[in-house]
Amino acid sequence: MLDPLAAITDAFTSFLFGRVETTRLPVRTSTGQAQAVYLPTAAPGLGDSGVIIGREVYSGKGYIYDPFQLYGQQLPAPHWLVLGESGNGKSALEKTYVLRQLRFRDRQVVVLDAQGEDGVGEWNLIAKAMGLTPIRLDPMAALDGGIKLNPLDPAITVTGQLALLRTIIEVAMGRGLDERSGFALKVAHAYVAETVTDRQPILTDIVERLRHPLAESAEAMNVDLDDVRAWGLDVALVLDRLVDGDLRGMFDGPTSVGIDLDSPLIVFDLSHIDRNSIAMPILMAIVGVWLEHTWIRPDRKKRIFLVEEAWHIINSPFVAQLFQRLLKFGRRLGLSFVAVVHHLSDVVDGAAAKEAAAILKMASTRTIYAQKADEARATGRVLGLPRWAVEIIPTLTPGIAVWDVNGNVQVVKHLITEAERPLVFTDRAMTESSADRSADLEAEAEAEARAEAHAAAQVALAKQMADDAVA
Repeated sequence: MLDPLAAITDAFTSFLFGRVETTRLPVRTSTGQAQAVYLPTAAPGLGDSGVIIGREVYSGKGYIYDPFQLYGQQLPAPHWLVLGESGNGKSALEKTYVLRQLRFRDRQVVVLDAQGEDGVGEWNLIAKAMGLTPIRLDPMAALDGGIKLNPLDPAITVTGQLALLRTIIEVAMGRGLDERSGFALKVAHAYVAETVTDRQPILTDIVERLRHPLAESAEAMNVDLDDVRAWGLDVALVLDRLVDGDLRGMFDGPTSVGIDLDSPLIVFDLSHIDRNSIAMPILMAIVGVWLEHTWIRPDRKKRIFLVEEAWHIINSPFVAQLFQRLLKFGRRLGLSFVAVVHHLSDVVDGAAAKEAAAILKMASTRTIYAQKADEARATGRVLGLPRWAVEIIPTLTPGIAVWDVNGNVQVVKHLITEAERPLVFTDRAMTESSADRSADLEAEAEAEARAEAHAAAQVALAKQMADDAVA
């Protein structure tokens, strides 16, 4: 019952405007039906368990990634490929990712650090901050009591030792071993393995036996002793380079004591090795096999093997085959292999195209930083990226990358904390002043905001173009 004033007001309104019905019955529906009124803004994330990477540019959501958490559900393999030109943030991503992973007690990381400045690798500061000393492989330092890794270490199986010796020789020669040379190597290695028992066998033992084969070795195959010696000559010359040549000192002695394989972070500093020489893939092969037999163990730890300048692995057929086996083997024991490469064309068009394709196929996570347009198109074809992602790769600003996690493609802004910043940008930490730092932080914040707005606009435009093309 309306009060008199309300009744008069209602009558006056009806006289002027006609009868107006303002009361409606409620509409009952389910949440499944009602969600249609909320427009989608971004693809679903990867969950909320793992390592924080940054935030997804298009929606602003936090981006969390962990191959060990996703493996078996969203990831068929825990291996990861990072691509992009220099200066776009690959190094910062790797370092912060490792630092954040190490906050979990069951994580262990090995880094092959092929970059460097001021005479040390770029992971040197992080190692020191954790109270660790990098394992510096340097031919000159090795001659003066430096670090040695023995390819004939008893921790490596006899079969593994022979496979490693073959790989070293094939990498150095640039071709596979023929049957005769392979026989001479096998005979020499078998003799050394059986007779040298009071100490670690070393490469000098193999070279000596190749130069002076035993008569019974020739008799076993019904050939002349001079023939066996000739078959092993090229092999002996290659191994002699590790014993008495430009790589001497690092691999021609017992493995150095004091290498802590239980440390949460192990850094192999390769910055003193010429990255363009044959020494680098040989080093990669020896370190990879040595780690396979001494580091990877069924102890329920989750291990990360991060390799910078990984084209030295993927571009060599013999080294790639070793690492391909390592990836397959390590997956059962909780190993995530992280390969950092500047250009995909460095490997897919190289001598190891078949092996490279196999390794790339096992990398279910791919992170692509800014590349030139033609390189981005080539990368998109090889990795099967959607068109919109390929279109925005050339426009990405430093710190922003396209992430493809087994088909879940997002554009992600990597975020770095203030505690991490001095460890990540080592050169700036050594040169800037506190006044410059404050100004730089403000400038960085403004630049990041502009970059994110630009990237979001580019993503929206690229997606719209792709949708228009499909329509």
